[in-house]
Amino acid sequence: MIEDQLRAIEERYEELSVASAQEDVVRDVDKYRKVLREMNDLEPKVKAWRAHLSLEKRLAEAEEMLSDEEMRPMAEEEAVRLRKELDDSLRALKMMLIPSDPDDGRNVIIEIRPGAGGDEAALFAALLLRMYQRYAERHRMRFDPVSVSDTELGGVREAVVMLSGNAAYSRLKFESGVHRIQRVPVTEAGGRIHTSTATVAVLPEAEDVDAEIRPEDVRIDTYRASGHGGQYINRTDSAVRLTHLPTGLVVTCQDEKSQLKNKEKAFKVLRSRLYDLLRSQKDAAYAQDRRSQVGSGERNERIRTYNFPQGRVTDHRANLTLYRLDQVVDGDLDEIIDALFLREQEEKIRALNAGM
Repeated sequence: MIEDQLRAIEERYEELSVASAQEDVVRDVDKYRKVLREMNDLEPKVKAWRAHLSLEKRLAEAEEMLSDEEMRPMAEEEAVRLRKELDDSLRALKMMLIPSDPDDGRNVIIEIRPGAGGDEAALFAALLLRMYQRYAERHRMRFDPVSVSDTELGGVREAVVMLSGNAAYSRLKFESGVHRIQRVPVTEAGGRIHTSTATVAVLPEAEDVDAEIRPEDVRIDTYRASGHGGQYINRTDSAVRLTHLPTGLVVTCQDEKSQLKNKEKAFKVLRSRLYDLLRSQKDAAYAQDRRSQVGSGERNERIRTYNFPQGRVTDHRANLTLYRLDQVVDGDLDEIIDALFLREQEEKIRALNAGM
């Protein structure tokens, strides 16, 4: 029961409050900081729980007054108001009990690849890359390309970028999946609408302690970069390819002119992919989890559709349709992301209720 969880939290808070005044705890700086940190984490829940109990007491008093003919009209009005406040209070308490995603505060690595649709899919991948770049600019996140492979028509064969700052993963994790575009390609003489796809994978950036990489497990190859990055890097062996021998994961980076910087970026991506693999293995094999995130890229698999003839964007998970396509592809994703965040919270509350 939710009440049992909240009583246990209150008891723990009171224990910590007593401990924080103990001389041996105060003298031990590390222990004292640990106690205060846990108290600060529990305090909002305890305050909300005590306020909820106060509302219950006031409601009981109002209901007792219903038997008094003279006081009944006022008591009924008060009871209605308090019941509404109690419902709101209970929902807020449930939200507080939902465990947060430990990765929400991390930076992200976004991987974009064309799916079905040939050249048009590659152009769509380039559009998505620009969309996330504009989103980063709007939210003052650092947008750092790791590896971008261009096509002759201006599309993207593959793009790997890092977005840093403002708890990037907490917002952009909802972008994982198959994105679908419907529009008339420039090369289409008959004016027919084509449907193409691109896949997006969003990985939380891993720290050194999250995924250990032994030097002997990585083969490092350097080669002359091509395409994205300009002429200079094409004349030097600045590009780096890392192969993680135990898993077969391969990461390339050629965006920087410096081989050392490319190596540093490549190791960040490799570490994040390994971390994602370790997380995935808790529930299923890595390949299966990867397919669940980005699918196969077929046209009938999608999380979101960008329909250019109608100027609309539809997110199929949130059942949300917006008729402002231009703003969305220019990085204005907040309304969609907010809807998906709310949906996630509601699902967690349903799971919490089911376990009560």
